[in-house]
Amino acid sequence: MRVSDRYAQLVASGELKPDPEQATAAARLDRLQAELEQPAPAAGLVGRLFGARKAVPTPRGVYLWGSVGRGKSMLMDLFHDNLAIAAKRRVHFHEFMLEVHARLRDERKKEIGDPIAPVAAAIAAEVRVLAFDEMVVNNSADAMIMSRLFAALIERHQVVVVTTSNRPPADLYKNGLNREHFLGFIALIENRLDVLPLNGPTDYRMDRMQGVGTWHMPVGDAATAAVREAFFRLTDFSPEDSANVPSAELDLGGGRLLHVPKSLKGVGVFSFKRLCAEARGAADYLAIARKYHTVIVVAIPRLGPERRNETMRFITLIDALYEHKVKLIVTAAAAPAELYDRSAGGDEEGRFAFDRTVSRLMEMQSTDYLALGHGED
Repeated sequence: MRVSDRYAQLVASGELKPDPEQATAAARLDRLQAELEQPAPAAGLVGRLFGARKAVPTPRGVYLWGSVGRGKSMLMDLFHDNLAIAAKRRVHFHEFMLEVHARLRDERKKEIGDPIAPVAAAIAAEVRVLAFDEMVVNNSADAMIMSRLFAALIERHQVVVVTTSNRPPADLYKNGLNREHFLGFIALIENRLDVLPLNGPTDYRMDRMQGVGTWHMPVGDAATAAVREAFFRLTDFSPEDSANVPSAELDLGGGRLLHVPKSLKGVGVFSFKRLCAEARGAADYLAIARKYHTVIVVAIPRLGPERRNETMRFITLIDALYEHKVKLIVTAAAAPAELYDRSAGGDEEGRFAFDRTVSRLMEMQSTDYLALGHGED
């Protein structure tokens, strides 16, 4: 099915509201889908004799940008799910760049020259279309790599890139260290991809959250029902099919995996016990923060000196989620300001550290915070 046809079906059924910018983007993705699915034209007589085919121009990619909740990921889902070719990949941009760094490290061990070229060739051998969610550049290491890597992928290997971002290309890595080395990447995006804004007046993700809230207490059936409803609203998954919600194994690095019991469309569900009662560090929480735009944590107990290890891990978790502007939805034993048991005495350092966490937890419930895009500075 074509992207625009599926989009029209969703509007007609009432699952989506009519949105002119979304319809324009769906039509553009529809054209790209048709170009990618078109078989290569046969060559002429001489070409047929020698097995040659006409060269087909590489289709232009698409860069969808706009504020959070405007439907970028939904349109990417429609494009990827309906694209009838095998050599395609949908991946979160942070996850892709972590993978690129790992491949570059492996290539450097061979000590045979520039590692960018073989990494680009290996990626191109695997996919014809790369579909990224949430392109954002937060560090100079990524910025230094991206211009050369994507130039090789797009210009040398004819890989088609489709991506979403909360920012227009010109604002990527804005004010970043050594940004002049990144300007070639911006020019490449503007020259080889069609840049489409998706900045309508409605934040559909916030729309879905109306009346649901983010902090639910005490732990119990009512709180569980509230976060369950939030999950299904954010993922558009049918509650009647709840037994079939997909799970995931999140790669934490070093061969370690974290089981995510519910993982769909950038929303991950975790128990407090799994995240904070087990031995975990900042790198684990950063992997979660990079992967998910929304994290649901269930059954957060009262914290304090008697649960010092769990408390310190929870503080580290919140720091990672906050720095990556991840939305947090919880069931908890108490409100943020009452979550730390101050009656137990002792552990002045723990109380001081938790005060900063309380401040962040309060901010993370604000409308301004919820309107930020995942990974924004």
